Amino acid sequence: MLLATAYRNLWRNRRRTQLTLSAMILSSSLLILALGIFSGMLDDMLASATEQYHGHVVISARGYQDSHDLYATLDPVPLLEILRRRPEILGFSPRLRGFGLASGAKASRPVELLGVDPGAEVRVTTLSHQLEQGAPLNAGGTGQALIGRGLAEKLGLKVGDSLVLFTQAADGSLANDLLRITGIFATGDSRRDNNLVLCQLAWLQNFLVLPGRVHEISLRIADPLEAEKTAAALRTLVDPELEILDWGRLLPEMREAVASFDVSRMIIVLILYAATALGILNTFFMSVLERSREFGILSALGMRPRRILSLILLEAGLLGLIGLAGGTALGLLLTWPMAAVGIDLSATLTAVTYGGGTILPRLHAEFVAANFWLPALSLFLVSLAAGLPPARRAARLKPVEALRHD
Repeated sequence: MLLATAYRNLWRNRRRTQLTLSAMILSSSLLILALGIFSGMLDDMLASATEQYHGHVVISARGYQDSHDLYATLDPVPLLEILRRRPEILGFSPRLRGFGLASGAKASRPVELLGVDPGAEVRVTTLSHQLEQGAPLNAGGTGQALIGRGLAEKLGLKVGDSLVLFTQAADGSLANDLLRITGIFATGDSRRDNNLVLCQLAWLQNFLVLPGRVHEISLRIADPLEAEKTAAALRTLVDPELEILDWGRLLPEMREAVASFDVSRMIIVLILYAATALGILNTFFMSVLERSREFGILSALGMRPRRILSLILLEAGLLGLIGLAGGTALGLLLTWPMAAVGIDLSATLTAVTYGGGTILPRLHAEFVAANFWLPALSLFLVSLAAGLPPARRAARLKPVEALRHD
């Protein structure tokens, strides 16, 4: 009975209720869209920071990530057996890293050498998918290299040319060799495009005189946001002398960027729902003022203040339920094309490096369950909270005073 009465009361002033509902639906749907776009930007940044080079989790000798000591190597074989048994790990790639001097037709330049198994690396990073020219490394070959576009321009090299490399090997000898360039990549990150030489693991092990050794094993997991949990689980299974770092510890600037995104999202939520709460508050205060005489009559007839309070809160709750249903539906309609197609802004904007990741010149949304249920739940709670002050005022009206209202 009380529920039916509350629903009828909502539509006594149809115009005001419709305006309030329109504001609620619009703010809720825009919030869902904004959260979806934020999730898409965060996903792009996280993918560019981790999947281009580092991976989500990295296993290495303790201290290697800080020192890059050529001799801080490990035997990958026992670790690979452990990693194969972990279902959350989608791929792993043993890597050997080094530094040397690269020479081309135009100049010489210090470079970073990264030796990988091409078949394993493709399951962890996207470097092989970002080729502008040429072909990826041959898993069964040797003496091949992929270099960044910036490095190719500085050295005056193109696909098919030979790259001359010099460095000091692990045994103290001077190592020098030629690599044939099979492809040129462009990641949008100048640190990689201007300095990285990607080559086969077996070739680099021979070049640096480190047979069977690697510096790190890079992992890709199903959910990047669970990287810290995966790293903690692996620490209990491997030699304590090994260091296992998730992307948040490898890339502290990226972790800070994620935190700043969370703060930005919270500010948007607060602004939108503060405006919505004011609208609902105004609606119910006006309703209570207009119905003061009605509440006085109900009190005089024996309705308890608690019932009047419940009636107003029911009206606020119903308004919230209708608003969240409409807002969620409209939010879904707005988010779907942004997730499926997005908006390409590359004609007017360029990629921006931020927090160790790259924000691409496009707007697209990600479907994340929390981006739908959180605004819906928040809208309902805001409706109840905004309805509470008018409800308490109505419940405290004295019948004699209320009956004096016209």
